[in-house]
Amino acid sequence: MIRTLADAGDLRSKRVLLRCDLNVPLNDGVIGDDGRIRASLQTIQYLVEAGARVLIASHLGRPQGAPDSKYSLEPIARRLEELLGQPVLFCSDTVGPVAKAASKLLEDGGVALLENLRFHPEETSEDPAERQELATEIASFVDLTVCDGFGVVHREQASVFELAKTVPSYAGFLIQAELEVLQKLTSNPAEPYTVVLGGSKVSDKLAVIGNLLPVVNSLVIGGGMVFTVLAAQGYAVGKSLLETDQIETVKGFLKQAVELGVDIHLPVDIEIAESFKADAAHQTVSVADMEASELGSDVMGLDIGPESALQFAEVIRNSKTVFWNGPMGVFEFPAFAGGTKVVAQALTEVSGISVVGGGDSAAAVRALGFADSAFGYISTGGGASLEYLEGKELPGLTALGL
Repeated sequence: MIRTLADAGDLRSKRVLLRCDLNVPLNDGVIGDDGRIRASLQTIQYLVEAGARVLIASHLGRPQGAPDSKYSLEPIARRLEELLGQPVLFCSDTVGPVAKAASKLLEDGGVALLENLRFHPEETSEDPAERQELATEIASFVDLTVCDGFGVVHREQASVFELAKTVPSYAGFLIQAELEVLQKLTSNPAEPYTVVLGGSKVSDKLAVIGNLLPVVNSLVIGGGMVFTVLAAQGYAVGKSLLETDQIETVKGFLKQAVELGVDIHLPVDIEIAESFKADAAHQTVSVADMEASELGSDVMGLDIGPESALQFAEVIRNSKTVFWNGPMGVFEFPAFAGGTKVVAQALTEVSGISVVGGGDSAAAVRALGFADSAFGYISTGGGASLEYLEGKELPGLTALGL
């Protein structure tokens, strides 16, 4: 059983290291989507009201283990101040004198945000001893840790795994909510149960497909990964994203799906383009005509076609449980966002539970104008969600007692 804040006892005056996942899109200091920040608020506010002295830690981007102003968390601190309605002290280091001073100077209910964890190579080191070194340093100025960064619980990283084994550790409300939803998807889900998969690579999804085939009724496939599936069925896909080394594996799961009675739904039409550009010449063709269009044979598929989107939406709306991970096309380009938008709309109309599986899917629905409340649940961790559904043991949850 996972340890939660209900097990933590009196938190007043306790120095709490709260590990969040505040890895938001950031461009020149401007936050593109604050969904992950808002997802952390319930746990932060609980700790503040309990009188804890809250030191928040997170990573941002991939700064290669050294300070880089482009990846500073200072803009996150300013947004947190707005959302919390109270000052948030920004610490210009993670484990140095500023962070240690903050742990002593914070009053009960005070909040500080430490600088990017990944400015320290030990955070993501493959050497457990190096990770433990960073965890021990953090542990020297905190009393306990609360992990609420679901997006990183599938990683063996110092602030996620070793720290939770070094000081008393508990799960925050976000992790509890994520687990509750994922358990609904794996333990007697209401039927019909449909999984919708998109995104770029089929290799990223093979393990979850293998684990879910015995329990789902329908599998809907779009995005870049679908071209490897179409190629496995003998279709020519031009210069679309293709993993030729996965074709035989895909043939195997298609065969298994037939044997298990799982309905596989693939596009019947594709939005093809001359090049990977927002303003590229494009047209809709049937899957059989991708290389026979007037645009030539060197085209690439950048979205499912409108007929496919309508068919996918019908399957989704008629389901009682839906899990979606991965956009249907290059939603960042308006001309190739149609499939993703139709699928997202269908998820808002599911009468049972609909789960948007984090990562690009969450970014897509927000970019396309959907409110979080339109869906049953939007996960904050695409990779963690997939690994949980694959049946893998997640190090961050193991460290919390699961």
